Amino acid sequence: MSYEFADGYKIRDQSATHFLTFSIMGWIDIFSRQRYRDIIIESFQFCRKNKGLLIGGYVIMSNHIHVIWTASNNNLSDIVRDFKTFTSKAITSSIENEPESRREWLLYMFRFFANRTNANDNFKVWTANNHPEEIHSDSMLKIKLNYIHENPVRGGLVQEPAHFLYSSAADYADKKGIMEIDFLY
Repeated sequence: MSYEFADGYKIRDQSATHFLTFSIMGWIDIFSRQRYRDIIIESFQFCRKNKGLLIGGYVIMSNHIHVIWTASNNNLSDIVRDFKTFTSKAITSSIENEPESRREWLLYMFRFFANRTNANDNFKVWTANNHPEEIHSDSMLKIKLNYIHENPVRGGLVQEPAHFLYSSAADYADKKGIMEIDFLY
């Protein structure tokens, strides 16, 4: 099975390593709150432990996530779908049930985005396109990993990639990150 997207990007090889981007609808800065970032980290860890996901790199920015993923069970599209479904529900549940100064606005926006689709969802948190790019070479892998790790530097959040907590950059700099990853080189 392969996922086709409007811009032509799709996951053709379910076992190949891919660079993916998960973006929040309307570029809403949902990950400015730690608890939503932690939902992502917990989901990453669950997928590694239970779904055969190999996480070669990641960064969680305020409104999007970049990852380098490989599915050891040849089911990358399924993992992407399950990850987005679970985290969407977990994020909206957290908005509804925990203190959140932006609660009404966030729920309104995610309902608004859901109403503009044919899906049966009450809330739409993630955009549909993940812009998957298959990693074909070591040089492409290094370029994409560097792009991921430099994202917080380009965003003015840190001076050094390894200083950003919600990224795999520390792991590649021989430091301990906040979660285990699967080193690609």
